[in-house]
Amino acid sequence: MSPAITQAGQITLAAGEASEHRTLIISLFALFVVATLVITVWAGRQTKDAADFYAGGRQFTGFQNGLAVAGDYMSAASFLGIAGAIALFGYDGFLYSIGFLVAWLVALLLVAEPLRNSGRYTMGDVLAYRMRQRPVRTAAGTSTIVVSIFYLLAQMAGAGVLVSLLLGITSDGGKIGIVALVGVLMIVYVTIGGMKGTTWVQMVKAVLLMTGALLLTFLVLLKFDFNISDLLGTAADQSGKGAAFLEPGLRYGATETSKLDFLSLGIALVLGTAGLPHILIRFYTVPTAQAARKSVIWAIGLIGAFYLMTLALGFGAAALITPEEITESNKAGNTAAPLLALHLGGVDSNWGAILLATISAVAFATILAVVAGLTLASSSSFAHDIYANVIKRGKATEKQELGAARWATVGIGAVSILLGALARDLNVAGLVALAFAVAASANLPTILYSLFWKRFTTQGALWSIYGGLVSAVGLVLFSPVVSGKATSMFPDVDFHWFPLENPGIISIPVGFLLGILGTLLSKEEADKDKFAELEVRSMTGTGAH
Repeated sequence: MSPAITQAGQITLAAGEASEHRTLIISLFALFVVATLVITVWAGRQTKDAADFYAGGRQFTGFQNGLAVAGDYMSAASFLGIAGAIALFGYDGFLYSIGFLVAWLVALLLVAEPLRNSGRYTMGDVLAYRMRQRPVRTAAGTSTIVVSIFYLLAQMAGAGVLVSLLLGITSDGGKIGIVALVGVLMIVYVTIGGMKGTTWVQMVKAVLLMTGALLLTFLVLLKFDFNISDLLGTAADQSGKGAAFLEPGLRYGATETSKLDFLSLGIALVLGTAGLPHILIRFYTVPTAQAARKSVIWAIGLIGAFYLMTLALGFGAAALITPEEITESNKAGNTAAPLLALHLGGVDSNWGAILLATISAVAFATILAVVAGLTLASSSSFAHDIYANVIKRGKATEKQELGAARWATVGIGAVSILLGALARDLNVAGLVALAFAVAASANLPTILYSLFWKRFTTQGALWSIYGGLVSAVGLVLFSPVVSGKATSMFPDVDFHWFPLENPGIISIPVGFLLGILGTLLSKEEADKDKFAELEVRSMTGTGAH
């Protein structure tokens, strides 16, 4: 059916008209799903052992892995959430892009190469190298699963919004059904294809996303005769906020609380990437540390170019669509990019419908690829760290371990579907920022202390992981993200007492501080010989798998 904008600004599918556009939309979605399933089955046939399932056989080049890292990182938050945040809040919305990009410098300089040299399949491998295996692996596995589920929430919410927009589904039941469909697909990708299948899907998705963003950026600039000043001026006028739309403070800065929230968000974004499990395991898919470093450099280039294009997407949406249309379609602004595609092609034209369908299919591809990477990270950590090394005490066979990973995928998929249904109206960029805060609070301090602090002990690692995890998740539960606001997960109740939407400013220092306290108050002596071994291995790659 031909999409039309009602006076209220919401996209509807006019009853009684030809269903050619809906058919086109479904066909494009189906084409991508079938293509990726074919890749997954092909990769699954080549997945013969644990190294293949967890690390893709360590056969990917620096460029291939860089493309996959970019595909893993440029999520629904990047494409849908940031475009929506810029369209609604102007300058302040672009802060997400800056934070997401700058974060890669921390990953490149401090984590990528030492992690590749020190571990085998998971973050827990690095921590367990010089600590007591069972408690540290349990903590690392728990943290990985929690961070991954927070990130999965954002992708699920984005999927529900996107597909319901395209197919004219307005009922909550229909949106929940879409979330369930994405969950089932991600379970299939991971259980059949493992890391090989997931990596190839992410590479295809990165190419599609860059192409789609480039096309929209070109069309937006063409609309304004490549005059960026004209684009920004029109966006400011159309937003109803005037010059304030192009200045700091519209979203963060009106009050002291919002200024603190901005600081908290910035800290979480910059430090979070280096602790994200689904990004960390990507460093194990390359054969050498040099390739790991090269893959991060490629990823920075691709991601940097993409985030520059989010400026055109966000301000283009603000210039061509009223804020009421955007928020009527989705309260958090997640539909700004697809709506922009519709307006660029012509609201009542075939080209508008084709462009909307194409960009939305690309966004859907983005979601599927990222959820597969997240699910693989968490199921790998459960199977390798918790099942094989804690429950089975290192005596599990490779077949048993891979079976546990596949069952864990099903369980994590089910939890993600349930929570994603609850989070369907939240801004996906904001949800991802929460995952960054949890990763920076629980994972990053422990990784850095393990790699670079000789005295660090098991107790320090446990205090750091659990302390960072509990403080970050606890503050989120009692924040406006969950209750107390119209845009909260539970808008009809109010039990929040923590005023900030991002807990990073409190929970990240707590994670670092508890690591120090736990170590200094510990009665055990750190194994200095093991640290010396780890230091040589992390810096040179000697003895790395």
